[in-house]
Amino acid sequence: MHFEIDPETLVEQIDRDVHAALTEDLGPGDATASLVPYETRATARLRCREAAVIAGTAWFDACFRRLDPEVEIDWTVRDGGQVEADSLICTLRGDARALLTAERSALNFLQLMSGTATRTADYARLVAGTGTRLLDTRKTVPGLRIAQKYAVACGGGVNHRFGLYDAILIKENHILAAGGIAAAVKKARQQHPALPLEVEVENLDELEQAIAAGVDRIMLDNFELEQIRAAVAHTAGRVPLEVSGNAEREHLQAIAETGVDFISIGALTKHVRAIDFSLRLDPLPA
Repeated sequence: MHFEIDPETLVEQIDRDVHAALTEDLGPGDATASLVPYETRATARLRCREAAVIAGTAWFDACFRRLDPEVEIDWTVRDGGQVEADSLICTLRGDARALLTAERSALNFLQLMSGTATRTADYARLVAGTGTRLLDTRKTVPGLRIAQKYAVACGGGVNHRFGLYDAILIKENHILAAGGIAAAVKKARQQHPALPLEVEVENLDELEQAIAAGVDRIMLDNFELEQIRAAVAHTAGRVPLEVSGNAEREHLQAIAETGVDFISIGALTKHVRAIDFSLRLDPLPA
């Protein structure tokens, strides 16, 4: 079970995201930017005010290029790169009105996605060397799931399923409705034989049922640390194990050291603090 964003899908999604953002912000037009003389050229410099991992440069670029196809954008860092506080990270040269109009939308993408990447990188450092990989979840900003999942990958995380269509995750209510783990797995294999199949379990008895059913991955839901160790020992590598719930930052290293394959963390995309960026125009000629 390995999920990656298709490059063609990514390009299409960036176009949709940027179109939606600019449409929302501009409405019938930028009333304030019209104060700048028509066809005025300007240079702007983007600084990151804090240490961060950068993500979202393609979204940033697309905001400006939609309004000024000839804009020049020179980056000193690319997605996945680490910057220190007060770093100059790019310089833009283009139509002054376009720079002013696209600024907020471009920064909104960059600050959200860099915040996601920065948090992911911080968490990833805690499990480095253990063999455990960090997974994101579907707890994303509505409409920006691919953007945030892309940012998770920039920060060193791994993407879980993108939606309800590309993998089957059988959880407690599915099990109850289907009449048990074995019945749910059998029906899932019959209806969607090509899709990866994961089952969420709440105890060691359900873990054994899931193993016997031949699933592709098992999610340990809200297991305590000793229960996780017991599950790893019982499974003995037969099926990849994913821990979900109780995965607070201070617990990550201990969870990873149990030998689980994955830890899924909603906070990577849900509890994001925007990174502080500043875009300033150079003084215009008198």
